[in-house]
Formats: sequence, C-alpha cells, structure tokens
Amino acid sequence: MQYRRLGKSDLKVPVISFGAGPISGLMVGDDTSTQLETISRAVDFGIDYFDTAATYGAGRSESALGAVLKTLNVVDRVRLATKVRLMPEQLDDVGVAVRASFESSCRRLGVDRVTLLQLHNSITSNRGDLPTSLTVHDVLGRKGVVAEFEKLKQAGRVAHFGFTGLGDMDSLVTIAKEGPFIAAQIPLNILLPIGGRDATAGSVDVDYLQLARICHEYGIGVIAIRVFAGGALVGQEPSSHTYKTKFFTLDVFERDRIRASELAKLVPKDIPCTAATIRYVTGILNAATALIGFATPDQVEEAVAFSEDGPLEESLMKKIHDLAIELKKRD
Repeated sequence: MQYRRLGKSDLKVPVISFGAGPISGLMVGDDTSTQLETISRAVDFGIDYFDTAATYGAGRSESALGAVLKTLNVVDRVRLATKVRLMPEQLDDVGVAVRASFESSCRRLGVDRVTLLQLHNSITSNRGDLPTSLTVHDVLGRKGVVAEFEKLKQAGRVAHFGFTGLGDMDSLVTIAKEGPFIAAQIPLNILLPIGGRDATAGSVDVDYLQLARICHEYGIGVIAIRVFAGGALVGQEPSSHTYKTKFFTLDVFERDRIRASELAKLVPKDIPCTAATIRYVTGILNAATALIGFATPDQVEEAVAFSEDGPLEESLMKKIHDLAIELKKRD
C-alpha cells in the first residue's frame, strides 16, 4: 500500500481509504458478516483510514464501523474521520450543536477522539443557497464552526480539521485560504473532464478539478470522493441513497451513466473503468487518497491492485480530452 501526506499535516494516509457512506449500502445495512470480512480485508491490505459521518444511515454507519473495529481489535491501529452537519435550526448556538454531534459520533464509534473532524455542510454566499449550506462567516466567525472545532482540538479530542468541497467557488476558496483545514473532500472521477454542464453537480458553480488544484496550492490534502460517480461508472444501478439525496441526484446519476458509456468506448478492454478512474484520481490528479465505499472484500483487493498501476497513459488522456471537446460541441 502506498501512503501519502495529507496536505500540510504530518498525517500520512493510504492512497486507497475506506468510505463508510450509504452508496454501497454495506455499513448502513444489516449484513454484519460481510462488514466484518470487508473491513478485515481492508486492514490486511494496509488501509488504516476510515471515513464515516453522523448522517450516514442516521448514525448506523458509525455504530457498525465502531463495532467491527472493536471486534477485530484494531481500533488503536486505524485513523477515524467523521463529520458534523449543522441544520438551520441549530445555527443560533453552533457550539452546542457541534459538541452534541461530536459526542454522539464518539459514542457510536466507541472512541473518545478522532483523527479528522470534517464540516459536512456546503459553503455558499448565503445560508440555504444549497440545502443546509453555511456562509464563510458561519464557519470562520468568532462563534463559528472552526472556533468549536479548535476547542475540541485543544481538549485532545480531535487532531485535524477538514471540509467538504461543495458550495460556491468563491466561498470554498476563502475557506481553503483562510481556514485551518488540512483536508478537503472533493468529488473527483474520470467523468469530470467530459462532464460538460454536469461537472458542477452538487454545487453552485464549482469546478472540482480547479478546486483540487487550489487546495494543493494551499497545502490542503485532497480526499477524492464519488470516485465511481455513485456507481454509474461501474455499471451499478442507483442506490437507495441516490433516489433521495438533494445533491448528486438521480438525474445526475443517469447523465453520468450515459457519459460512462461514452468513456467505455475509449478505454482499452484490459483496463476496467474501475481501474481507469482510480488511476486518474490518484495518478493524474494526485489526490492524497481515494475514498471508496466498498461492498465486498474482493472490491478492496481490486482497488488496491489498480492503485499500484500508476497514472493513466498520456495517449488515453488525449482521447478523453478529444471526447470532451466533441461532447461540448453537442451540448
């Protein structure tokens, strides 16, 4: 397993990390046997960074992850990341809301500290420009989110901070430049170069490729999410989460599936789309880690193997560039 430094921190993360989100269904479902086997395989392959959130399955992901890590007796061998998402009615007292969310997450995970605490809200010019979005002031202000994160850090409960790269470009650049964040989760996959008008899905106007470059410049580690475009890149049907999310919605999934079929015509038969997107994100884009929601142990082994193949060939990237130009003309 390759490891990379996460931004300007001294933290090194595996190039493939374990995402416990709802898309694969594993960590929010009831198949404890597969949960145990999949996480065990991940640890065996050197994956020691696990990402979850309070909102994943209304806490089920955190509870399941904590239980499996305890059963495997590896809690002290892994790094945990979780998230805080504030709702509009909680903004009158950000401190209380952040602490309550964090303490609940720790109880479910069975730990008293985490390596990375991330803000799960989008960041926009005005509150509510996107569902549950906050402003820069809500985040960086005197009584904002970061002030409460800092208190948790001073208490030894949190090592580092991160944010989710959804919102509007100006607000996110400000957060990256002025905030104390060492990591940003950004939707990155091989469909982005040919995404056209769908390339900013989930945000107001964010060019995710540009945001990743800016984060690199500011010493913020890029954590790639949606590496498989919610399953559209790998021939999966929409997950139950896709039918109800307000961000990467069903219509985005369907358009991504069409783009994926266009891309598949270019990719050599011996390079699965799974491999192509991993090699693009970790090789060409140089993300610190690709956060993948595994459903089975075999998927862990496959993803690790693909990450070891290095960046995609320049000849294939040129074909993708040419396809992007062609699709832009169609749009």
